[in-house]
Amino acid sequence: MEIRVVSYDHPDAVLLIDEVQQEYVVRYGGPDGTLVDPAEFAPPLGLFLIGYLDGVPVTCGGWRAHDDGVVELKRMYVAPAVRGRGLARAMLAELELTAKQAGNVRLVLETGQAQPEAIALYRSSGYTDVPKFGYYKDSEASIHLGKSL
Repeated sequence: MEIRVVSYDHPDAVLLIDEVQQEYVVRYGGPDGTLVDPAEFAPPLGLFLIGYLDGVPVTCGGWRAHDDGVVELKRMYVAPAVRGRGLARAMLAELELTAKQAGNVRLVLETGQAQPEAIALYRSSGYTDVPKFGYYKDSEASIHLGKSL
């Protein structure tokens, strides 16, 4: 897989973000309601990555500033046709590496109970429960995790 830095509003990013939002509609009944400004994913305070297989965009993820030295992971996604090949783990590792290289010390994220495969990925990668935050802080279905980088 080739991983490239792109803008949050790059056409390939928009395509995959639309796909992940549709996945949320299927799993939760609606898209992610968290407000996102594409500028939040621009260096140095953020970054957005796309993973390509044979030139086709198949996975994405990004991080944005959350608190001093803490960044929030958003829009982790792998297209259904290529799941089960380790692409999510590779993308997560690259997101962690780039966040650390940018001087951050911790990564946090929100996910939900309807995404058991995501929860398993994060927990097996060393993420543990953190205090709830953000748009879904009052949702019982929301799970908030973090990891020191």
